[in-house]
Amino acid sequence: MTVFPWYEKLRSSRRAPSSGSRVSLLRPTEPTDRLRPTALPPDASSESLHSHIRASACSCAQNMASPRTITIVALSFALGLFFVFMGTIKLTPRLSKDAYSEMKRAYKSYAKALPGLKKIGVSSVLLRKIIGSLEVGCGIVLTLVPGKPKDVANFLLLLVMLAVLFFHQLVGDPLKRYAHALVFGILLTCRLLIARQSEERPEREESREEQYLNDQERNKVKQS
Repeated sequence: MTVFPWYEKLRSSRRAPSSGSRVSLLRPTEPTDRLRPTALPPDASSESLHSHIRASACSCAQNMASPRTITIVALSFALGLFFVFMGTIKLTPRLSKDAYSEMKRAYKSYAKALPGLKKIGVSSVLLRKIIGSLEVGCGIVLTLVPGKPKDVANFLLLLVMLAVLFFHQLVGDPLKRYAHALVFGILLTCRLLIARQSEERPEREESREEQYLNDQERNKVKQS
């Protein structure tokens, strides 16, 4: 018998509910089977696990466009359009008659500064058409053609820019007349270097994987 009956009533009201009532008060939850990691088979080794992780990581990296790839695509498109435009100006006056006449005058001065070109039968008109055709062709390749031809076109355009810079220096033109050739020559160099680095990266990863597998095999031989 207790001295305070109201205290016993308070204790009985604060007791925890039974298991059945507690389960009924819970909110329905979503199945968590999909959140659980898949169990590995009992015969799975650490080497197979590492190879599976590397393969999944490589597939995810290939599906995602890296900033390096985006940079190469953007540079290829912009440089290609620029050189198609510049080459067309050298070949025809349809885009701009003033720019076409300026190109004719410039290449006449280049031919005069290089008397050796006349000896081999290269006139100012032929020199202008050769460089213009190279710029148009390589610009189209940079813009539209995928794969290795882009790098070949990049290299040819870089040689063309070096030749144009040489011509400007030969006739003594001021910097403002060949600043565009200098800028686009630098952009072509940057694009070529980025493309080469992106090609060498998968080869390095493959060599690392092969080295890792060889080390694992050596460790197994030593343990056996």
